[in-house]
Amino acid sequence: MIELKQILIVRTDLKMGKGKVAAQCCHASIEAYETTKKKNPEYTELWKEQGMPKVVLKVKDEIELMQIYEKLKKYNPVLIKDAGKTQVEPNTITCLGVGPAPSKYLDKITKNLKLL
Repeated sequence: MIELKQILIVRTDLKMGKGKVAAQCCHASIEAYETTKKKNPEYTELWKEQGMPKVVLKVKDEIELMQIYEKLKKYNPVLIKDAGKTQVEPNTITCLGVGPAPSKYLDKITKNLKLL
């Protein structure tokens, strides 16, 4: 059986509070799920059956986030831009979400990132 997961990657240079990070990750998770559901619906159903595994990783800044984003393009990653009402400026890219997608492929791209 193919193992699937969703990966959320957060910028640490923004110094967002824990609640803000949680909210941004929720946005990324839902957006990534919706994107995958349109493009690979078979992944979303199997992922739900597998318990919807997720991993939250961190990057140091927007440059590193965008480098990972480019490498993940095949798996339809989504970028989350904040509205700027609380802790960051409007349209700041805070994180990305990708998947559900095959773990073995996502892991090859994200293996050097640390857990948040």
